Amino acid sequence: MPATRVEVPEVPHDLREGLALLQDKLGLPHEFPADVLQEAELAAELPVHDHVDRTDIEFVTIDPASSTDLDQALQIERDGDSFLVRYAISDVGHFVQPGTALEAETHRRGQTKYAPSARVPLHPPVLSEGAASLLADSVPRPAMLWELRLDARGELVDVALTRAMVLNHAKLSYEQVQADLDAGTAHRSIELLPEVGRLREQLEIERGGVSLNLPEQEIVQHDGTWDLEFRALVPVENWNAQISLLTGFTAADVMLKGKVGILRTLPPAEKWSIDKLRRSARTLGVEWPKGMSYPDFVRSLSPDVPAELAVLTKCTMLFRGAGYVAFNGELPDGNLEHSALAAPYAHTTAPLRRLVDRYVLEICHALINGLPLPAWATEGLDVLPEEMAEAGRSANAYERGVIDLTEALVLSSRVGEVFTGVITDVNPKNSQGTVQIADPAVELRVKAKQDEVGTEIEVRIDKVDVVEGRVELSRTGR
Repeated sequence: MPATRVEVPEVPHDLREGLALLQDKLGLPHEFPADVLQEAELAAELPVHDHVDRTDIEFVTIDPASSTDLDQALQIERDGDSFLVRYAISDVGHFVQPGTALEAETHRRGQTKYAPSARVPLHPPVLSEGAASLLADSVPRPAMLWELRLDARGELVDVALTRAMVLNHAKLSYEQVQADLDAGTAHRSIELLPEVGRLREQLEIERGGVSLNLPEQEIVQHDGTWDLEFRALVPVENWNAQISLLTGFTAADVMLKGKVGILRTLPPAEKWSIDKLRRSARTLGVEWPKGMSYPDFVRSLSPDVPAELAVLTKCTMLFRGAGYVAFNGELPDGNLEHSALAAPYAHTTAPLRRLVDRYVLEICHALINGLPLPAWATEGLDVLPEEMAEAGRSANAYERGVIDLTEALVLSSRVGEVFTGVITDVNPKNSQGTVQIADPAVELRVKAKQDEVGTEIEVRIDKVDVVEGRVELSRTGR
């Protein structure tokens, strides 16, 4: 489960040491080279010449409250019985010039890796948290402005992509926006987000797309004490995600028509894996009605029910194999879709955090506006899939390691205590089971049998090593 991005001011010594060891183990850089920092400082001051002034649009951003690397700003308005969605994405390409040490460093890093007060950013903070971030500080920022016209059903009917200067009028959090929507006091720029979001969700259902409704494991700090909680997504997060997905679908379509670009793909689930999931659900006592499709079945599951949570966890095996496919001049054979989304898709809305998004934005901007394709963008396509694959592997390992360290920190003062949890999965090769405990929100490893998946057990914390991120436990009577 992904950890929500959290930054906290005070990190205990053991955790700080553990994070440093984890970064060394994974070969992650602790700082930027001096020449990269110098180039970033100069880039932050680059004059803007080729961006139209769209500071008249009242954009807002919606992100986790602690975020400072703001990639996207949103404004939606009604146009008769249709909608105009304006989505401004940070124009990182304005700051990162080809052939520079700064550009080379982004290729070495690939994407931002997140940890409490130990983030490994893709770009130096002077850009990612300053000049290139769409901050709500009354300063216009350069952006790639998508203008997506939708019909009454939420289907895309027209698209424009322009380099523009934009202004973020408000930095909003998911919880704040949800509360405002519930109270009927939402910011006027996003008061149509629920309507458009629901329309796009319905189109996703009609396409056969699916999302896993797994709770997020969140690192929190209360009165100087660290803790972990499972946090369910609020509806606005799904609606906001639909805008990002819409933009990714549009970018993929533009590049496929232009026969140049890079897609995010996921192979379709094979029949044997669907059959295995069906058998697992039956074993866990979760009904999968005859004739119900896999996406509809997943949408019917609740993470609040132990057996259904176990099935949802098993669904993650159908999401394996995601990657990138690049092409230039002709479309490659094989799968070009993201099977979970049931459509071709591209990463394009987070260029501050992912290298590939900068390429997609530049290629789409050229194709949509009939401009020459930037040589650096097309020449780099061959190696970009493997660069992003390696960055993804590193980010996943870092995220999992950070969670292990935080779980150890949270449990370090609770050695000897007994907790009740649900076994959500068991590795058949080594009988290593995953037990999910609700409070504190941790996922630990314990010996278990296959027929115990979906059941509750009691475990005792025997030993904890915070620096190594290791928790040893044993089972009690249940």
